Amino acid sequence: MAQALRPNTVGGLFATDGKPHPLQDTLLAVTLVLGLTSFVTAMFHDLHLLSSWTGLLGIGTGAYGQWISETTRERFGLIVGLGAAAIGFFLGMAHGGLFGGVIG
Repeated sequence: MAQALRPNTVGGLFATDGKPHPLQDTLLAVTLVLGLTSFVTAMFHDLHLLSSWTGLLGIGTGAYGQWISETTRERFGLIVGLGAAAIGFFLGMAHGGLFGGVIG
């Protein structure tokens, strides 16, 4: 029996709507950079100030990006950046925190 072939209208994981989203793309890039920086610097005990602050900023930009995101591609990248920023932030807080050694 011959059946009609239907195009895939659902799209893939990185599907986009074909419209430009400069603010969302900028927040995605900033969140990924801050998350990566926070995650990598959290592996070094003496860089807790950098990892905790970049993690905190990454969580903030990622949360705002999630709030205004419009495509699955944006949301996927933001979740990856948010996860890395959160891990870096929590490890930075465990190693000394936002002001550890600077105040007091």
